[in-house]
Amino acid sequence: MIKIAMIEDDTELADVLTQYLAKYNIEITNYEDPYLALSAISLNSYDLIILDLTLPGMDGLEVCKKLLLKHNIPIIISSARSDITDKVIALELGADDYLPKPYDPRELEVRIKTILRRCSKELELLKPEIKKEIFSLDEKKQEIMQDGKSIRLTAAEYEILSLMIKRRGFVVSRYDILQNCTFLNDNEESGSLAVIINRIRAKIEQNPKNPKYLLTIRGLGYKLAE
Repeated sequence: MIKIAMIEDDTELADVLTQYLAKYNIEITNYEDPYLALSAISLNSYDLIILDLTLPGMDGLEVCKKLLLKHNIPIIISSARSDITDKVIALELGADDYLPKPYDPRELEVRIKTILRRCSKELELLKPEIKKEIFSLDEKKQEIMQDGKSIRLTAAEYEILSLMIKRRGFVVSRYDILQNCTFLNDNEESGSLAVIINRIRAKIEQNPKNPKYLLTIRGLGYKLAE
């Protein structure tokens, strides 16, 4: 349901628009008094505002200015004023559209949906991109997942890969690995660090000879690519 606040002192027009737009899943709440409207909009959540310019007690352009100072809600100006200056000022203030009266309710319905579609796309573009992590570590279960699938690892392989995940994106020296991985110390069965790294690559890389994830940084150590 699209929720719209209308600020319109022509109650007959407001009733016609309310009934018409209800057929398109658009709920209108009309406020004849601009002061009441400003208060209600601060307390309630609306997707869009339809604002008349000729209102009792406060000019519509002043209402528009106050709304834009406090809220980030799209505004359609609906006015019988023929002065082009009003239209220019309203759009310069930040109103999203200007619809001169009289107009067909069908045109209003289309403009509402067009503006909300555009705003929705703009919000999507503003959302920070969430980078999906290829490797995830569950220390309680002592399990490492790659793209959601568990990797079968020996104790030494698990220790090394979990350390690399914790420091992903950074170079980890051979010394750091040896100091932090207890299964590598005096464990002849596990073999050398290079051998274990190659075993890990065989399990996580599509081409272990040309690794994409577990990289050797010559003279420094190893890095798990982000």
